Amino acid sequence: MSLARAFLTVSGMTMLSRVLGLAREILIVAFLGSSPAAQAFFVAFRFPNLFRRFFAEGAFNMAFVPMFSKRVADDQAATPDGFEAGVAQRFGEEVQAGLLSVLFVLVLIAQLLMPWLMFAVAYGFADDPDKMALTVELAQIQFPYLLFMSLVALFSGVLNALGRFAVAAGAPVLFNIFMIAALLLGAGLVENAWGGEDPAAQEQIARYLAWSVFLAGLAQLLLVRAAARRAGMRLRLRAPRWTPDMKRMVSLGVPGAIAGGVTQLNILIGTTIATFFDGAVVWLTLADRIYQLPLGVIGVAMGVALLPELSRRVRAEDVAGARSALARAIEFSMVLTLPAAVALVLIGTEVSGLLFRIGAFTDDDVAQTGLALSIFALGLPAYVLIKALSPAFFAEEDTRRPLRYAAISMLVNTALSIGLAPSLGWIAIPIATALSAWLNAGQLWWRLATVGGYAVDARLARRLMAMTAASLAMGGVIAVAAVWMGPELTAHAYWRFPSVLGLVALGLGAYAIFATALGAVSLSELRGALRRGASS
Repeated sequence: MSLARAFLTVSGMTMLSRVLGLAREILIVAFLGSSPAAQAFFVAFRFPNLFRRFFAEGAFNMAFVPMFSKRVADDQAATPDGFEAGVAQRFGEEVQAGLLSVLFVLVLIAQLLMPWLMFAVAYGFADDPDKMALTVELAQIQFPYLLFMSLVALFSGVLNALGRFAVAAGAPVLFNIFMIAALLLGAGLVENAWGGEDPAAQEQIARYLAWSVFLAGLAQLLLVRAAARRAGMRLRLRAPRWTPDMKRMVSLGVPGAIAGGVTQLNILIGTTIATFFDGAVVWLTLADRIYQLPLGVIGVAMGVALLPELSRRVRAEDVAGARSALARAIEFSMVLTLPAAVALVLIGTEVSGLLFRIGAFTDDDVAQTGLALSIFALGLPAYVLIKALSPAFFAEEDTRRPLRYAAISMLVNTALSIGLAPSLGWIAIPIATALSAWLNAGQLWWRLATVGGYAVDARLARRLMAMTAASLAMGGVIAVAAVWMGPELTAHAYWRFPSVLGLVALGLGAYAIFATALGAVSLSELRGALRRGASS
């Protein structure tokens, strides 16, 4: 499967998942608003979700896929007339056994220590014992999700290494379906569920959501495991063993997971600080959800699709091909990311109102969420670059440098969040997150360009400048149109939908015109890539 087709497969399924994720968040805030139950759920959900982002969105794959791909290649060389799993399957079984043994103990310990863990994560809730107790309860229900999703990551890595991206990329769709079903079930079974007027009803809805997280993790595991079996990888249960392969896997996987999830670590730190500001946890979570849509569709999808491609080229010692693949991946990513970032900076509040102004979510909630979204969007190109640049390190089985850069970025994020919060309040959190993301991306790019030989070629430099100019020109069109339309068009429910969608459509059309005129995109090259992908 070509890089273009793999990207489109992963991004398409990710788009479906993220759209359903937005629908899920719309329903959550319609029922819960920014109430104490909503804050408790989002904090409790952030804890296992942190690990989901580490594992399910590529960080685990960054360590596992290169090692597994090499063993798949060995099996293919040994059985040229028909692929049969051998060393690859044994390696997969060893990793499965190690994950199960370690994570079972981890989940058990976490369940016992959850009151203290939540106290550390949600220290700002300490003055509200009822909110803290609910947060602990919801976290205990959801935390086994970590075990399920770690195994999902394993089987997804198997499928990705075999070039089968669709099922692994589509598994998160089940997650959102389960949560939406829980909300609809709660609407039918819980009295006074709608509108945010009954705290007891809101707490019950939050419990329904927590149990749906648990069940969704199990459903995703069953799905990807069945797909791996159909692909010929039947990973059997075996006793864990500390083999040289496992030692190598751990040495790569631990720093790789931390480096790949630095953005999520930054957000977890931000969540902890946000618990000191009433409502901020909900506003930041919803803003995160919106900008995660382009991040997932573009950045995560590109990272997942690019890693096997780079790993194969590195194994074949095709240095020029690896450099070209990375440059084209950055080019492909930025052509969509830059205009998305500019648009979200300019109309973050309008987008927030379009999505979330319903039920218990107030106008003030909309304004605060929009402010957070606009600031997060300033770092969106950096978040995507991190996902696109990291595979170049992981393909070489180098996870320590990305970890080092991630640690520096995380320290800067923490220092800025804590240092700016007394004067700026909760808004210091997205400011620090965006700045630290640019620091992380800059370090990765500097290392690749100066030492790794992945310098920006003339085509990439020319097109990045053209993309930036086209995005800024599009932003000017959106800004003028927003002033002309007036704020009253988005203030009323019956105008909100057509006015915001009109702004988005106008921006897309303007960017297409400017990008084509300035040479930021080549329609003939895009059609050629898609044809090659379809024929592969």
